[in-house]
Amino acid sequence: MIHILTPEVYNRIAAGEVIDRPYSVVKELVENAVDAGAKNITVEIFEGGKRRIRVTDDGCGIPREDLPRAFLPHATSKLEKAEDLFTVNTLGFRGEAVASIASVSKMKICSKTREGEAYSLACEGGVLGEVQRDGGADGTAVTVDDLFYNTPARLKFLKSDGQEEGDVTAMMARFLISRPDISFTYLAGEKVKYRSFGDGLESAIASVYGADTLANCHKIAADKHGIKVSGYIGSRNFYKPNRTYGSLFVNGRYVVNQTVGAAISNAYSAYLMKRQYPFYVLFLDVPPEIVDVNVHPNKADVRFADNQIIYGSVYSVVSAVLDGNSRALEYLADENSGMGYGKPVSTFRKTENAAPVSAPAMTYEEAKKELKFDVSPLAGHSPVQRFFVPNTMEVHAPASSRPAADVFEENKRFLREREEKAKQEKLDPETLAYKGELFHTYLIYEAGDCAYLIDQHAAHERLIYDRLRAKTEARTVLSQPMLVPYILTVNAQEYAFLEKQFPVLREIGFDVEEFGGTSVKVSAVPADLSGMDLEAFFGEVLSSMESLRAIRLADLLKDKLASAACKAAVKGGELLSEEEARSLIARMDGDVGLKCPHGRPVAVRVKKSELEKLFKRIV
Repeated sequence: MIHILTPEVYNRIAAGEVIDRPYSVVKELVENAVDAGAKNITVEIFEGGKRRIRVTDDGCGIPREDLPRAFLPHATSKLEKAEDLFTVNTLGFRGEAVASIASVSKMKICSKTREGEAYSLACEGGVLGEVQRDGGADGTAVTVDDLFYNTPARLKFLKSDGQEEGDVTAMMARFLISRPDISFTYLAGEKVKYRSFGDGLESAIASVYGADTLANCHKIAADKHGIKVSGYIGSRNFYKPNRTYGSLFVNGRYVVNQTVGAAISNAYSAYLMKRQYPFYVLFLDVPPEIVDVNVHPNKADVRFADNQIIYGSVYSVVSAVLDGNSRALEYLADENSGMGYGKPVSTFRKTENAAPVSAPAMTYEEAKKELKFDVSPLAGHSPVQRFFVPNTMEVHAPASSRPAADVFEENKRFLREREEKAKQEKLDPETLAYKGELFHTYLIYEAGDCAYLIDQHAAHERLIYDRLRAKTEARTVLSQPMLVPYILTVNAQEYAFLEKQFPVLREIGFDVEEFGGTSVKVSAVPADLSGMDLEAFFGEVLSSMESLRAIRLADLLKDKLASAACKAAVKGGELLSEEEARSLIARMDGDVGLKCPHGRPVAVRVKKSELEKLFKRIV
C-alpha cells in the first residue's frame, strides 16, 4: 500500500537534506540576512549551536502578513518562475531553509520593516503559533532553540559542542571574507570569536587568519576567458598543514568545487611537498547563465557549463603568478584595482535585496571562441592545446561479498602465520659466525646454509629506539617550562581539533591553554624532549586532522624518539671492530626480523642455494 506522507513527516525528511548540523542552520540564516541587504549581522551560538542559535540583522525586514508564509516550504521572495534558476543572483533561492529548520527545532522570527512595526511568530516542530506584536529594531532576529529535539536519531549523531562550534566558526570565517563590506559580530558562548567592520577584504582576512598572512600572499585580479579571478593566493613558500585554508567563492557564494580545486593543486604541485597545502582566498565571478547553483539542497557546490574554461582560467592565472613569468604582471593586482571580493563597485550589478554579483565583460560564447586560440599555460605546448581537466569522479571498489566470519578467520590465520614466521627468523646469537663487513655499512654473518647481511645503522637505531621507548613509557611525566611561551595561531577547525587533544597533550608533559580567539599558548614541554621543534610537531598534529582515524599523539612522540635514535646510532660508513660487530648482534638477541623505527629492514637473509644459482652451480 502506498502512503501519502503528512507534512510533519516529509518536512523532517526534507530537513535532512538542508539542515544536518548547527553550522548549516547558521549558514542558511546568515545567507538570508545578506540577501535582505543587511549591513550589520550578529550571530550567537550556545553549546555549539545545539541549545541556541540567534542571527540578528538590520536588513529590509519581513512584513507582518508575510511572517506565516516565511515558514512554508518552497516559499521564497527570490524566485518567481523556473527561468529564474538560470540567473540566480542571491545566496538563497530554494525556499526550503526556514521550513526545514522550523520542523526540527523551536524557532522564532521577530521582524520589523522600516515603515512598519515589529511582529514575531514562533514555530515548534513545524507547528505554527500566532503572529504577535513585539519590540525590536529595523531588521530581523531569528532564534533557533533545541535543534533536533524531536529527531533524536539525528541529535545522537551530532559532534561534541567544541567540534560543532569549530565548524560554525569556520563557516562564519567564510562569511567575513566573502562579504567584507558587511560588519559581522560572532559570539560563541558569549565570547566574541570574530568581529569585522565592513572595511574591506584585507581587514577581513587579517581578522580571520592574522595580520601576517597578507605579507605572504599575492593579490591577484584577472579577467580570463570572461571569468573574473581575484583574491589572494599564498606565495610558493607559504603553505599550510591541511586543506582548511583554501576558500573559494563563486559569485559571492562559498563552495567546494573539484574542478577549481584541481586547478589550484596542479598550479602549486611543483612547489609543495607531501602533506603541504596552499593558502588561497579566491573569488570567481562568472555569468550566471554558465553556472548551476541548484546542484544540491545545501548549495555547497556548483556545476559549470564548461569545466575546461574554468580550469584553464584558474590554472593559467595562479601558475603564472607562482612561476613569475611575464604574464604574471597582467594578473597581479594593485591596491586600487577595484576588482572582486564583494565590493559594490561599478563592475557589479545588483538586484533588490541581493548580494553583489560581477558582470564579466565577455559573454560565454565569446569566451569559448577565445579559448580555442588561447596559449596553454603549460610552456612548450601549441596554441591549440586544450586544458586538461582531471576526472574528479570518485571510484569505489565493490565491497567484498565474503561473510564477515570468513574475513575474521582469515585475519586470525594471517596473524598466526606472521607470529610463526617471526619465531622462525629469530636465531641463537651463538650460532651466528661473524665473517666481515661490506662498504663499512653491512655486517656479514653466517649460520647454517644462510648468510645474513646486517645494516649496522638500522640495527643500532632500533636498539636505541627500543631503549628510549621503554624509558619513555615508564617515565614520570616532567615538564620543562619555557622562557618565552610558544603561541600557536590556527583557524577555527584546527582549534576545535587541538582543544580536543588538550588532555592528552597535558598528560604527556605539555602545558597548553586557550590564548584568546583561535590561538593556543604552550608554556611547557616534556622535559625529555625539551629541544623539540614545536612548529614541526604541531604541524604534524594538524596535518593529520583530516585523516579517517583520530590522531594519536603517542605516535608523534614515537616519531620524535625515532629521530633521536637515528641521530645517536652508529652511521653507515663507520668501521666497527669485530668485537663491536659481535656485541651488536648479541644485543639484537638474534632477531633478524627486526625493522628500524622508520620501517626499513635491519637484516637480509641470502640462502646458499640463491648464491649457487647466481654462479650457475644449480639451475
